[in-house]
Amino acid sequence: MTEPSGKPLAGRIALVTGATRGIGRASALGLAEAGAHVIAAGRTQGALEELDDEIKARTGENATLVPMDLTKLDDIDTLAGVIAQRWGRLDILLHAAAQLGDMTPVSHLEPKVWEKVLQLNMTAPFRLIRALEPLLRQSKAGRPIFVTSGVARTPRAFWGLYAASKAGLDALVATWADELEITSIKPVLLSPGAMRTKMRAQAFPGEDPMTLPDPSEIAPLVVELARPDLSPAAYVEFKAWKAARQSA
Repeated sequence: MTEPSGKPLAGRIALVTGATRGIGRASALGLAEAGAHVIAAGRTQGALEELDDEIKARTGENATLVPMDLTKLDDIDTLAGVIAQRWGRLDILLHAAAQLGDMTPVSHLEPKVWEKVLQLNMTAPFRLIRALEPLLRQSKAGRPIFVTSGVARTPRAFWGLYAASKAGLDALVATWADELEITSIKPVLLSPGAMRTKMRAQAFPGEDPMTLPDPSEIAPLVVELARPDLSPAAYVEFKAWKAARQSA
């Protein structure tokens, strides 16, 4: 059921990581326009302020800005404590922060690069789950959404580091979802496919970005997955969702 304001996420509290660019930024804007109060986490203060300006222009409301590096893992616990003190709950998590790492044969990967990517792509999500589950349990309908990748399920040459990190994320979130089966928390793995993002350009530098969907196209799907009146699937592909909408 849509809220009286006409905004399906009115009154909901949403934390968005990787909020300064790409899918994270687009999702933050979409969630705010749908009525949620957005807690935007990202590494760059200036980019967070630009996001806040756009949210204010679109909605008349400000976001809460959290400049942070998710690889500083104890800061995740600190953030959870601040959310608990200020709001007492968390309704939505959109975790989009990630790092591609080197595109190279597995045997050529540098251990330091491996550890850095796994810290952000696997360990940080674990710490988010650990720190935020109590807050999500205080929500009437907790909706944690984790951005994954098709290479987690269909690995390909030279993608070993990123694929392994996202496969680990998939296993972690799917296990957590099974543990929460009888609760109102519904974790979701969201596979966006190819999109016009900085990470995609890094992986495919010769590709024409204008042939790819803009990240803004995924925002309505994120809003749908975050709605308290809907029960989302555990794994959702943007391409399939878009095709279903177009054929409807």
